[in-house]
Amino acid sequence: MEDLSLFSLGLLAVALLATGLVAGIIAGLLGVGGGIVIVPVLYYMFTALKIDPSVLMHVAVGTSLATILATGTSSARAHYNRGSVDMDLLKRWWWAIALGVIAGGTLAGNISGGALTLVFGIVALAVSANMMFRKDGSHLADKLPGSPIKETLGFLIGGISVMMGIGGGTLGVPTLTLFNYPIRKAVGTAAAIGLIIAVPGTLLSIFFGWGEEGRPPFSLGYVNLIGFFLIIPASTLAAPWGAKIAHAIDPSKLKLVFALFLGFTGLRMIYGVVF
Repeated sequence: MEDLSLFSLGLLAVALLATGLVAGIIAGLLGVGGGIVIVPVLYYMFTALKIDPSVLMHVAVGTSLATILATGTSSARAHYNRGSVDMDLLKRWWWAIALGVIAGGTLAGNISGGALTLVFGIVALAVSANMMFRKDGSHLADKLPGSPIKETLGFLIGGISVMMGIGGGTLGVPTLTLFNYPIRKAVGTAAAIGLIIAVPGTLLSIFFGWGEEGRPPFSLGYVNLIGFFLIIPASTLAAPWGAKIAHAIDPSKLKLVFALFLGFTGLRMIYGVVF
């Protein structure tokens, strides 16, 4: 992908712009974090553009993490100003999440693209099943467990999220609400967790991708700069469109459609790696 024609470079830019628009609309429709949308859309876009399969998923994950630096900062600030970020929990939890990010990011940088795709596919299936079958308001316990289980949960959230290229919402919100956490506080705290994941995660993606062959042009390690600069404004622009559409459609049906999309994506990724 190093010697692209102007046409191919333009096609890449259009594909990445479309990725941001799709991610923004779906995020606005369902209130989900952009990463869980951006990574699979980038995966399909890069596959269609014939990006080297050995780095395809690494670049999708790294670029997604970089976008969270911008979108996550805005989201976390907004939730903090509304008092919906549990700072006491973050003070006790941040280091376990950060250790998980370092461990997961290091592992992601040293495994094959196929293995990384398999991780995303399996977790996407789990998230899809949670969205489809878990009843609203159901929980496992009345409060978060004590040490060391609480720290282990933080470690896993950080490690798995960075390997998937997602922020704190996809795994953080279901985990917190599983322990009877108020949904608004769970969403706000998860937004802040997204920054704990994105900062070291992006740096690790740059480090481990430095000098790797087959990456799309204008990539800093595994972070594609064209994607970074196009996805952020496009997703920001499109999110209100999704929110507007959401008011005209039954949210439960939207949730089901997205869960089916995630499930299909997860199965397709797993199938592509295994078979």
